[in-house]
Amino acid sequence: MASTNIYLNFNGNCREAFAFYQSVFGGEFDFLGTFGEMPPQENYPTPESDRDLIMHISLPIGKDTILMGSDTGSGFPKVTFGNNFSVYVNTDSKAEADLIFLELSAGGKVNMPIEDTFWGSYFGALEDKFGVNWMVSFDLNPQ
Repeated sequence: MASTNIYLNFNGNCREAFAFYQSVFGGEFDFLGTFGEMPPQENYPTPESDRDLIMHISLPIGKDTILMGSDTGSGFPKVTFGNNFSVYVNTDSKAEADLIFLELSAGGKVNMPIEDTFWGSYFGALEDKFGVNWMVSFDLNPQ
């Protein structure tokens, strides 16, 4: 079976965003590489201004999910953040949901406070300080 992970792109603040996500979720980066660490590309030289930008980073979250990301280099279009996706985090307890929601919403905007819902979840939605949408949930009626 194929697996799905989340890949986020940033305009130069990927390192800061992933340090923040690591502070929320814990764990260690599986990989962190900069554009300056890439082997030289004959047709695509790395501009000096891009050398410290993140080429790829990955942070395991939970049992089966890896949050991945990169910066866009100067040769690529700038990232436009929108509301067309959310990162959905399903937790093991209300306490864990509360903690993750509180930490992710710091400096961001709560779109729906975390609370018991009519569909049987303890759920909340927010936009973090980097413009990324998150949904945090705990299943009140596990199957």
